[in-house]
Amino acid sequence: MITRLHIGPRMSQAVIHNDTVYLAGQVGEGATVAEQTRDVLAQIDRLLAEAGSSRERILQAIIWLADMADFAEMNSVWDGWIPAGHTPARATGEAKLAAPKYRVEIIVTAARNG
Repeated sequence: MITRLHIGPRMSQAVIHNDTVYLAGQVGEGATVAEQTRDVLAQIDRLLAEAGSSRERILQAIIWLADMADFAEMNSVWDGWIPAGHTPARATGEAKLAAPKYRVEIIVTAARNG
């Protein structure tokens, strides 16, 4: 069975298949990479909770930065958010994001609780 959350004309914000949750890339608001990262991670927390999961259950994270020079700033927020002992497989790369105001986008795949 496939369940879709927050379905739009182009994409769903979350898709659940069996016990796996796939989130669309999340971007956030804020003037700095740290502010945008905090906003993105709050959105991820909300979507995972709605899908029956949590940050402790993240299997994989893919992070896109508009500029790899922001890697340390993004990590300063990420490292305080991800629970010790629950770090997922992760990749970070540089990419041109959907709009110039976006400096970070995070995509996660997680297991459902239970």
